[in-house]
Amino acid sequence: MSFTDQNNGKGAVERLVSKDRMIVMLAVAAIVVLAGIYTVTGVGMNMSALQMTKMGKPIGAPMHMGNSPDWSPSYFTLVILMWWMMMIAMMTPSAAPTLLLFTALKRQGRDKRNATFHSGLLLAGYLMVWAAFSVMAALLQWGLEVTGLISASMMTINSKLFAGTIFLCTGFYQFSDLKNACLKQCRSPAYFLSENRRPGPIGAFRIGAHHGVYCLGCCWALMALLFVGGVMNLYWIVGLALYVLIEKTLPYGKTISNITGVILIITGCYTLLSALH
Repeated sequence: MSFTDQNNGKGAVERLVSKDRMIVMLAVAAIVVLAGIYTVTGVGMNMSALQMTKMGKPIGAPMHMGNSPDWSPSYFTLVILMWWMMMIAMMTPSAAPTLLLFTALKRQGRDKRNATFHSGLLLAGYLMVWAAFSVMAALLQWGLEVTGLISASMMTINSKLFAGTIFLCTGFYQFSDLKNACLKQCRSPAYFLSENRRPGPIGAFRIGAHHGVYCLGCCWALMALLFVGGVMNLYWIVGLALYVLIEKTLPYGKTISNITGVILIITGCYTLLSALH
């Protein structure tokens, strides 16, 4: 093969990789936007996220508004979907670097014809992990409502003591070995993909699920803060989503995580002390 042919072949691969990257980015953007719209409009809920955000009160302030919802199978399903759509909107952007790198590697490997399809399966595996988390979050929300620890109508913690405890636990978790191990995987797409090579469509789905588990291990405690600020409070949703993206993609992620841990611990102590006065 001549030098010109080699250059032409390399150029064709680069064009395909660029095309794949654009397809994947547009797909991710579309998924995030649709999930965001679902979250903002609060499909099936008593109020939209915009209404709940406007009616938000200080952390731990009791909020009893309207009748408590009936936790029927249909309502439980809606709550699961609410959590899942929030997680899709919040967590998918931070998974984009891994998804894009996986697509580029697939395009240059044996499965190059199915690169975008396999990338879709990876994303599906990733989102399935957050679907499982959403089921657990809905069950926890149900339990907290039954015990009266959160407002059934506003989905917000009613106790400063409980809110302060969550701040403290989340802050200490930022320094845990599990948090740091999972954050390392999330911040290093190349390392993660090199350590988790699986061929074929099933392999792509499993890689996505594996990455989702690491992401869940990194961020589950942060998601608990939604109960403090309001499960459908847009300020907290957007704020946590931006923080997760910063923690996973910007330099000095571990330092950012540690600083956040200190801030959360201080906030927790202040909230607990204010509850005692």
